[in-house]
Amino acid sequence: MAGLDRIKKKRTIGLDEIPCLCTPRNPAPRDICSSGRFFYPKIEPWRLYFFACQSKADLACLEGNWYLHMRLPGLIDPHVHLREPGATHKEDWASGTAAALAGGFTAVLAMPNTQPSITDRETFTQAAKAATFKARCDYAQYLGAGPENAARAAKLAPQAAGLKMYLDQTYGQLRLDDMVLWMAHFAAWPPHLPIVAHAESRTLAAVILLAALYDRSVHLAHVSRREEILLIRAAKEKGLKVTCEVAPHHLLLTNEDIPSLGTGRSQVRPHLASTGDQQALWDNLEVIDCFATDHAPHTLAEKDGSDPPPGYPGLETALPLLLNAVHAGRLSLEDLIARMHTNPRRIFHLPVQPDTWTEVDPEARWAIRAEHLFSRCGWTPFEGWQVRGKVLRVVLRGQEVYREGQILAEPGYGKNLRTEYASSRDIS
Repeated sequence: MAGLDRIKKKRTIGLDEIPCLCTPRNPAPRDICSSGRFFYPKIEPWRLYFFACQSKADLACLEGNWYLHMRLPGLIDPHVHLREPGATHKEDWASGTAAALAGGFTAVLAMPNTQPSITDRETFTQAAKAATFKARCDYAQYLGAGPENAARAAKLAPQAAGLKMYLDQTYGQLRLDDMVLWMAHFAAWPPHLPIVAHAESRTLAAVILLAALYDRSVHLAHVSRREEILLIRAAKEKGLKVTCEVAPHHLLLTNEDIPSLGTGRSQVRPHLASTGDQQALWDNLEVIDCFATDHAPHTLAEKDGSDPPPGYPGLETALPLLLNAVHAGRLSLEDLIARMHTNPRRIFHLPVQPDTWTEVDPEARWAIRAEHLFSRCGWTPFEGWQVRGKVLRVVLRGQEVYREGQILAEPGYGKNLRTEYASSRDIS
């Protein structure tokens, strides 16, 4: 039995094994249910827990009328665009991290192609200051690789999520066309810290070669085509230090969806690919290290305008869309957790977020509607899609930060994963 059904069967044999959430609101003697069994709200890192309650309102735990919920570790998105500074009409740190929490994400890594681009100490400090006052979930900020900032950027490396190199067409002014410039960054950036590359087709092959020449790792963003995933497979089989991510929209949409989405709203980088490309991603799932949303919000007025910018919002839709794939047997829950928590944490050397989890009702059926989303951009390419699986509650560092449609974390609650967790010894 594939997907969620297999895990449910495994985890629901015997009610004694099912933790429940009665104790947080109802301490002893309500620790004991009517059956006489003890239930504890115990959480251990990176394990799945199902618990059952009679009422979603009061979480009283009684025999009969059970609801099946599950706890996942806090999700990590290594690729988001929060548009601050410079384009806060689309998104900012407060609205973007609210969207993250609503989507089950407790940590995001923010891209540097803002206005101005984040390429030096001044712009990095500007972005960090905004995040300090506004972020509701934990975060880190990338630096952008520019034509003349290799040495300056390297000095800021310990504070950054990583170095982002834009080697193909993108939104913003950070594209690097000269491979001599790539080499300068590969030589200067500390070898133990992440480099992330936007590289497509032959450019992707070139950056893999460069990583091999410098004997260092490279993470390849939003892989979308058959030739790319097969090249990454070959590189991994040769032992090269290559990791990659795929966005949900490339797993679920193709160029055949462009007529229904519209020319402007379908614009994204990399472009929506063919059904053959999409199938190659699914066929090579074991090669994919991360699912990253590439959350890239633009307003509807911009997307429907004469020069529509590329990008989709994705933080609030990724988990339910991928839970659909779990229900369909295309993914297992272990696959999902590995690519949305375990692997991002390992690849980007992120600290443990203590007492942090996302509670999900895997059976909830609902339709995605932009009017219910927290992202400021006000639309989604998945409008009206029917999904099965819904985020109910998010706890970050022991504090409830989201519950059933309400953002409970105040702006500024988020911590910088690079500087405010510096004393943590539990870093992978």
